[in-house]
Amino acid sequence: MVTSVSKFTPAIVLLAGAIGLSGCATKSYVREQIAPVSQRVDGLEQRLQQTDTTAKSALTEAQAASAQIQGTNQRVDQLTGRVDGVDQRLTVQEQKRKRPRN
Repeated sequence: MVTSVSKFTPAIVLLAGAIGLSGCATKSYVREQIAPVSQRVDGLEQRLQQTDTTAKSALTEAQAASAQIQGTNQRVDQLTGRVDGVDQRLTVQEQKRKRPRN
């Protein structure tokens, strides 16, 4: 039985050595592998910040335009009332002129 164990000893030692050496990655290897992904993430974060800034700017401009439109609509409503009043007076005056005099 001793002879069968001695036959497998070199194989066991080689297997243990291979597992021990290949089991862990070094920090520098991991950093090298992660670097391209990290750079892409950084670039995407910058683009996201630019997009967010642009969107906030567009929202501010849209809100300002909306306020201007509301003010303009109020002025148009006021003018519409005045124009309607003038139109009614002209209609009354035209009707008075068209009546035959007896």
